[in-house]
Amino acid sequence: MDGAVSETEHIERLAREAESLKIRLDDERQKLNDVTLSVVADRLEPISCINVKPRRVLKGHQAKVLCSDWSPDKRHIVSSSQDGKMIIWDAFTTNKEHAVTMPTTWVIACAYAPSGQLVACGTTYRRKRRRWARTRRTRPAAPPNSDQQVLTGSGDSTCALWDVESGQLLQNFHGHSDSVMSIDLAPSETGNTFVSGSCDKLVFIWDMRSGQCVQSFEGHESDVNSVRFHPSGDAVATGSDDATCRLFDLRADKEVASYTKESIIFGANAVDLSISGRLLFAGYNDYTVNVWDTLKCQRVALLYGHENRVSCLRVSPDGTALSTGSWDTTLRVWA
Repeated sequence: MDGAVSETEHIERLAREAESLKIRLDDERQKLNDVTLSVVADRLEPISCINVKPRRVLKGHQAKVLCSDWSPDKRHIVSSSQDGKMIIWDAFTTNKEHAVTMPTTWVIACAYAPSGQLVACGTTYRRKRRRWARTRRTRPAAPPNSDQQVLTGSGDSTCALWDVESGQLLQNFHGHSDSVMSIDLAPSETGNTFVSGSCDKLVFIWDMRSGQCVQSFEGHESDVNSVRFHPSGDAVATGSDDATCRLFDLRADKEVASYTKESIIFGANAVDLSISGRLLFAGYNDYTVNVWDTLKCQRVALLYGHENRVSCLRVSPDGTALSTGSWDTTLRVWA
């Protein structure tokens, strides 16, 4: 009995110490907060006009489009759908070049390898806590410019690094307490860092060499559905079911911007940034794509066209086009 009491007291003491350390960390962050992003942005000219229009509609899936990715050749797009198919499109002609039928429906994730010669996909088979367990497969993680490894995030709350040829697990990443909804690799030459967003409302930065979480961000009030590194590699953009998108700065170790309006009450499913990082594209459950000025935190454009929720979006590698996928079974290319 005494042992049980002692253990309880020990846990409570550790919890108090952790809370105290958290307060001290917050205090140190505030000391470094010499100027806010909004103050810096006041000096900049506003973005006057965003002339983005739908140029192509890709039709071929028979159910909800769940994920898509651009090829490094800047011309082809791979998409996956609840119809159990993965399709390779020519974004210029809208032709379907390949269609692969998977052994299960709900092909929830797909991505090109760096070479553009391979694609990876992820599927789900079961329910978990009222959500579909999700496995996100992105381009191979390390070394960069190699097709030999693939990084995944899963409904079991972990991320994993795999060897493609052997299928062996190389590294596991434990830390989230709920389904991992999205992952993205840092745009660095070393390729040793990635970010994950989860239904536990948290955003983690991971070191692939050690398997450890090296930074974490909180602030969202619901599932984090999408994460994307800023082109500089110094910040991460996120989209959440709480109807907000946010920007977390790795150097400041804090949230530096929130993209929201009172009129936006629907969740953000997907985010991506322009090549310069000045524009943030976000797809929402209300069938729209909002375009935000990342520095001034102002919406500069609203894209209409889809007839159901926008489930995925990606900026092309050269930054000249935007692809969006929707539960209306179509993909659209904007430019």
